[in-house]
This record gives sequence, C-alpha cells and structure tokens, in this order.
Amino acid sequence: MATWRQVLRATGVLLVSLLTAATALAQESYPGSREVHVIVAWAPGSTPDILTRYFSENMRPLLGGTIVVENKVGASGIIAINYVAKAKPDGFTILSESPGGIAAGPSLFKNPGYDPRQFAMLGSLCRFAFTVSVAANSPHNTLQSLIAAVRAKGASTSYGTISKSSQVLGAMMKNILKLEAVEVPYRTSPDSLNDLNSGALDYVMYDTGFALPRHREGKLRVLAVTSKERMNGIAPDIPTMDESGVPGVDVTGWWGIAVPAGVPQPIKDKISSAFLKMAEKPETKKWLTETYCDPWVVGPAEAQAQMIKDIKTWAEWVKLANLEPKG
Repeated sequence: MATWRQVLRATGVLLVSLLTAATALAQESYPGSREVHVIVAWAPGSTPDILTRYFSENMRPLLGGTIVVENKVGASGIIAINYVAKAKPDGFTILSESPGGIAAGPSLFKNPGYDPRQFAMLGSLCRFAFTVSVAANSPHNTLQSLIAAVRAKGASTSYGTISKSSQVLGAMMKNILKLEAVEVPYRTSPDSLNDLNSGALDYVMYDTGFALPRHREGKLRVLAVTSKERMNGIAPDIPTMDESGVPGVDVTGWWGIAVPAGVPQPIKDKISSAFLKMAEKPETKKWLTETYCDPWVVGPAEAQAQMIKDIKTWAEWVKLANLEPKG
C-alpha cells in the first residue's frame, strides 16, 4: 500500500506533467485567438510608426493572429520601453523600437527604469541615418554655410530635436564645433516643420525617413547626413557631416523588434520567424528603400549582439556630446 509521501510525490509529478503539457500546447497554438500588441514609442505618422504599421500588417498572416499597434509616446521613448519591460513575458506584448534607443537609456538617464538586458531582440528590419536640415527657403545650401551663420548668430541660434538620437547629435555638433545654440525639443517631427520653415528654428536634426522625402518635395533642405559614408543607395548627392566640417560624426540607427527576455523560447522563435520572413520579401525591401531606409535583415543572435554593443557606443556618443544624464 502506497504511503502518503509516495502519493504526494506521484501527485506532484502528475501536476508538473500537466502544467508542462499545457504550457507546450499554449506555445504551439500561439497566438491563438488573443491579440498581439505591438508597442511603438512614437506618434502616429512618424517614421517609426509607419515602419511598425507596415511590418505588423504584413507579418500578421505569417504569425497567424491579430496584431494591434499601440502608440505610447513620451520621455524620448522611455515610457514605451518601460511598458514592455514590465509586461507579462508571454509574447503578447512586442516592442517596435530602435534597439539603439533601448541601449541609450543608461547613458541618457540616471534611472531609465529598465536594463537593456531585460529585452530579447528578435530581429532587425532596416538601418537609417539622421540629417542636419534647414528650411526650404533657407539661404544655406551647405553645412559649412550654416555653421558660419550659427557662429555669427551665437546664443540666439535655435535648433530642433525629436528623438534621443537627434538630441545627442545636436549636442555633439555644438560640442565639437564649440557653437552656442539652444535646443528646442519636439514631440514629433511634423510638430517642428512649421517652426523650421517660419524661421523660428535655424535647423533641425531629423531622421532620414522624415527628412529625405520632404527634401525631394521641396518642403525642407537636407544639408548633410550623419553616417560615416554617403548614403549612396538613397541619397548619393548629400554629403556627410564629417566631410562638411564636423569631424568624427558617424551616428546611425536601426529598427527591430524585442520582447521581454523571459518569453518562452518557442514563442520567441515563432515571432522571429514570422518577422524575418516578412522582412526578407523583395516587396518589403523595395518599400523600405522607397521609405528612405536601408534594408538590414538579421536574426535574433546578431540583433542581440548589436544591441549589447550599442550600450557602449551610446556611452561614447554621450561623452562626445558632453551631455549629463537626466534625472
């Protein structure tokens, strides 16, 4: 006759087996009838929002479920990043963000509220650069001309920033050239465009996805890009900041998706597989190029390694910009 200890042991084994089977079944059927929420840190109509909505719509049939995009805007992306970091690690909350933005938090904020290592990168979609842009009717056709005018204008110069990257770039340009200029932060890129073209701002640090289409349409003028080399695939005629008199600037970003690190591996694999299949399609790469982004498709291992590398890179950029972490 079995003892109580043997009965309890057998019951425990049965419960573990049942829970394991239930978990495996849930992972196999993911996402089932539940909605998957993709969180983007920037406003509707912004380049990140456009990227997010494109991949969410095109990834949906590959994932086999409903995908809902949510915009959680504020604090240079920190609100959205923290929201996902604290979400239940079940695969139903995905972060769509520049992994460099995740990596930047510890350098830009004394207490960002999260550790970049709380995230598991599941893949990358594209790379992009930033710009120094002026009004469509600006007298400046080169960055050298703008720099000379900023030196003459001194502390009454104002420039616009939108994201963490543009804030660091603006400060970097000021620090390298010893310029006097006042930063004016904006919530979204479109919010700043009227101020730029009215003369309230002297220049703005936009991402290429926002700036280059408007440059081609004559709605603003891009004077330089922030990559080390010219963007020959989409803007071969626009010089770099380095060749335009701001030495040592090589700031680019990339876009991907991440989940809390604790998400079960089979679910990570399913999300990543659907994302990468979507990203590898020729029509996706064509669309990205037309959106002024450079297709860069890598899987979870390479994306995770790059994000970890970005932590050190951002610390170097912030030092070069001579910025103090915010409280």
